[in-house]
Amino acid sequence: MLKMKIAECVVILLLLLSSAGASSASCSCDSGINFEEKVPGLTQLNKIEQTACGIQNVASDYSKVVEPTLAPIHLEDLPGYTRSVYERDYALITPESQVYSPISGWSNSLCAFLITPAIGSHFSMYFAKMTGNSSAAQPSTKGVERFIFVIDGHIELVYEEQRHVIQSDGFAYLPPDTTYEIRSKEPSVLLVYERRYTNEGIVKPELVLGMTHQQPLLEAPGEVFALRKLLPTTSAYDFNVHVMDFQPGEYLNVKEVHYNQHGLLLLEGRGIYRLGKDWYPVQAGDVIWMAPYVPQWYAALGRTRSRYILYKDVNRDPLLHPH
Repeated sequence: MLKMKIAECVVILLLLLSSAGASSASCSCDSGINFEEKVPGLTQLNKIEQTACGIQNVASDYSKVVEPTLAPIHLEDLPGYTRSVYERDYALITPESQVYSPISGWSNSLCAFLITPAIGSHFSMYFAKMTGNSSAAQPSTKGVERFIFVIDGHIELVYEEQRHVIQSDGFAYLPPDTTYEIRSKEPSVLLVYERRYTNEGIVKPELVLGMTHQQPLLEAPGEVFALRKLLPTTSAYDFNVHVMDFQPGEYLNVKEVHYNQHGLLLLEGRGIYRLGKDWYPVQAGDVIWMAPYVPQWYAALGRTRSRYILYKDVNRDPLLHPH
């Protein structure tokens, strides 16, 4: 009990300090206009957020996922040390304990499985590092749907004979039992979610392609973070992927406890995550698995935006799909 009270006091103090520092580094106005600018040499449109106080964000920067601030090399003088934690209902998987290896179906690629059913989840989440002249086909197992988010580089997706180029910060939802190929001539880093499709409705999911910044900002009643949903909210889709932005000092208002599972990757910034009764400093590149009903809460620290991408199962009847 004393340990938890001390942790809570530390978090409150860090939030106050972070908010004070952020007030001098960014403006407090919340009204603005979004502008899009064509980037020379690329097919993607990068987001520029303009407010009355000036330009705040020119583009997403996921470089700290690829090269974390606290990288494995920084821990070489601490043999046996890791920030990773595994508990019954959650796990924190940090860069120094992410293990890459070749896997079937991905040529000239290395993958690090972060979350799998072995941990208690009903989905898989992994990094795929395509090293160049790489390719991957659809999953060999029938009924598996896949979501791909490009962290670094770009890929070519050939889907039912149609070619699509997906840049960094872009994504693709690939329905189960469809034919496609993912190609990358240059090194690229992908985040991949996979799961067995469970909805049995008449309407089936379709291919979804997009860029994060092109998705509309959605209202989150009672919350201050910026929310984007990357997939349609119709019943044809049995999971969604959220991208959530927090300015320094902002935090979740709701201390969530729910039946949905989560697979989270911190894309930018740093903060404090409460999981169960414990509190963890987290940074870009960290991955978190959250089982059903684990208490969870996040606060952003530092002087820059904090952004994470989050898997969430939706449109599932808990009585029909208890796991």
